[in-house]
Amino acid sequence: MTALISNTNLIAMLENARHRTYELVADLDEDQLLGPKYGTINPLRWEIGHVAYFYEYFILRELYGRESVLGNQKADSLYDSITVAHDTRWDLPLPDLRQTKAYMQSVLDNLCERLTGTIASEQDSFIYQFGVFHEDMHCEAFLWGRQTLAYPTPVFSAAIDASGLRSAGGLPGYVDVPGGRFRLGAEKDAPFMFDNEKYAHDVEVAPFSIARAAVTNAEYAEFVAAGGYQQEDYWHPDGWAWVQENRVSHPGYWTPQGNRQWSMRRFDKTIPLPDNEPVIHVSWYEADAYCRWAGLRLPTELEWEVAALGAADSLGNLSASKRRYPWGNEAPAASHANLDGVALGCVDVAAYPAGDSAFGCRQMSGNVWEWTSDTFQPFPGFTADAYKEYSTTLFGNTKVLRGGAWTTRGRMMHGGYRNFFGADRWNIFSGFRTCKPT
Repeated sequence: MTALISNTNLIAMLENARHRTYELVADLDEDQLLGPKYGTINPLRWEIGHVAYFYEYFILRELYGRESVLGNQKADSLYDSITVAHDTRWDLPLPDLRQTKAYMQSVLDNLCERLTGTIASEQDSFIYQFGVFHEDMHCEAFLWGRQTLAYPTPVFSAAIDASGLRSAGGLPGYVDVPGGRFRLGAEKDAPFMFDNEKYAHDVEVAPFSIARAAVTNAEYAEFVAAGGYQQEDYWHPDGWAWVQENRVSHPGYWTPQGNRQWSMRRFDKTIPLPDNEPVIHVSWYEADAYCRWAGLRLPTELEWEVAALGAADSLGNLSASKRRYPWGNEAPAASHANLDGVALGCVDVAAYPAGDSAFGCRQMSGNVWEWTSDTFQPFPGFTADAYKEYSTTLFGNTKVLRGGAWTTRGRMMHGGYRNFFGADRWNIFSGFRTCKPT
């Protein structure tokens, strides 16, 4: 059952999401808003229109029978991500930016006009939040698009001075997590859940040891220096084929500077490789290969969630209780995690001790998405929500990531959130932490 939300809060969420979208395109010219054809990003002018279309289609049209302000047929032919092939989106007769923003504003006005009274219905509480979270996900995609194309660092009104967080240092070591029974997934009374979190079910987990922090740039650079990208034995067969085909020899956006030194590109700026920040923009294949080289392994999705949300009882056994966030049940605060884009990049892995899990794992929310060993699959009791393609088309052919990144909005992030991408994707904000072999 979705928790009921006040209409005032829903409108504030809508407006806040739209403000962030506009911040992400405000400084770009028409050429940048279209950009080159690229397999893993969209033309930004198309994508911001699609965000408005999603709200309009699933709320105003499907639930409440309204006609698109563009006309249903025209809107579908431009912005339906299911029927409009990716590679054709640059060639569509897209409205210009002024017209696109007018469409977006009309949809937003219509959404807000519907929200009368004090408290939204359960249906509206769910679908409006889903729409906002969908826009939040696209804002993350706008950020990896800007990074991919070396556009300037965006200007966010909510940005902070993160210099202190970028001098927090490393956090080596492992924590031991007891085995036992655990409730994986979302309970039916969760305040909000995505369909792939349905539903919590009992699972048994064996004791394991997991890293306190994500693998850092300095640690990963040792793998590169040891010739890890040249040794087939460390790689999954598909990963080795990916390395050979794409001539991959180091993480994305790294540049060698001689004598085993590296720089990296963050948006349009090249900076010295920050040793104690988590390695980012690596594929599942690279994470898996590093683990094989180091004699370690990736955590399973179950182990990751236990380490993030579980706790030990008074006897040291795995408790029956489960948190919503690593630090407890209160929503993310500024002291807990690097979320919401405020740092405009990663920070050191030792930052944010207030966000530690009960077992002492740090940054299991925010900073960098973390690959797990598991292929994305439905939980028992899965049923698709209104946006049926959200999960169903990705089951079985993507890998699970957990935890969120610095780009992820705190309002949509909780410890059970499941992200999923192909094993070869690296231009997302992805890293990993390790487990000791069992």
